[in-house]
Amino acid sequence: MLKIRLQRVGRENIPVFRVVLTDSKNSTKSGRFLEILGMFDPVKNVKEMDSERIKYWISKGAKLTDTLHNHLVGKKIISGVKINKLPKKRPIVKEVKEVKEAAPAKPEAVSESAPVQA
Repeated sequence: MLKIRLQRVGRENIPVFRVVLTDSKNSTKSGRFLEILGMFDPVKNVKEMDSERIKYWISKGAKLTDTLHNHLVGKKIISGVKINKLPKKRPIVKEVKEVKEAAPAKPEAVSESAPVQA
């Protein structure tokens, strides 16, 4: 399967990325790709992408990585909603028990204050 993804080519502490078309089985650091479709420089905030070639390869079945999908939606090259790539937070077990104990106390306080207001 073909993937369109970012490939880091910058020096140490100076990241620069290429937007490349590659086989999904290739490692991100292997350096192998089929076509260069653009570049992204986060230090200077420069995003140059060949929108026609990207749309062509998407129509041929190439999949985008989540980060690249968000960049293309931001530049309005493709339509859609940005994807949240951050991991979901899980509640700590102690907090869940405290929430359960606090939840019954709140409705009683509301019911006591309701007759006073009426």
